[in-house]
Amino acid sequence: YMQGDDVRILDWRVTARTGRPHTKLFREERERAVLLWVDFRHRMFFATPGAYKAVRAAQVAALLGWRAVSLGDRLGALLFSETSHIELRPKRGKAALLHVLSQIANHVAWKQQTVHDDTRSATHVLNQTLVRLRRVAQPGSLIILISDFAHLNGQGSAHLAQLSRHSDLILVDIHDMLEMELPPPGHYRVSDGARFLTLATEDRDLREGYRQRFDQQQAMLQQLCRKYGMTLLSLTTAQDPL
Repeated sequence: YMQGDDVRILDWRVTARTGRPHTKLFREERERAVLLWVDFRHRMFFATPGAYKAVRAAQVAALLGWRAVSLGDRLGALLFSETSHIELRPKRGKAALLHVLSQIANHVAWKQQTVHDDTRSATHVLNQTLVRLRRVAQPGSLIILISDFAHLNGQGSAHLAQLSRHSDLILVDIHDMLEMELPPPGHYRVSDGARFLTLATEDRDLREGYRQRFDQQQAMLQQLCRKYGMTLLSLTTAQDPL
């Protein structure tokens, strides 16, 4: 006990036992809900240098999951692809983290061979998953979205804006160097394992338009985060978050 302390918080048992006045100390309990929103759509299974975007997403999720558990937070996750959606409610402890990591490691997307090229379908999947995220996210949660944010449209941005009103959002944008800029001028034979085509990159306008599309997406994400107080982190497939 020190002069000026509130006498109402005196610990009378300790005071009686020691013969000296002692006060109680109070520590606010954290136990915040942390939600990992992890994108396993087919576009995430791509890389030129380094590892697939999906692999980097899994690594980031694992790192942040361990961090949340070490802080005593409750950890949950939403894992999604074009054909699967797994929803794990926030729980405390190492067992909850290991369950999340197991679901990530065994997600059907790692084995799925079908390629989905429909942009409208990809956009619909993204928006529907954000709708589900809004339903399960508790006020005051920390929501970490790990994706390349491909096909994020106005509706998806509106969902993020609504989430940011009651929760803290961190967007981890993962992209490949080839998505940023075409390779040096030349002809490149490329394949997805089933189909082959030749990519010609000599045209200056083509190269400039390609780079501008990537820059526009990045500018959109940056503006969205600034407007609604969200944090944007960037990671390439060549960078090892571990």
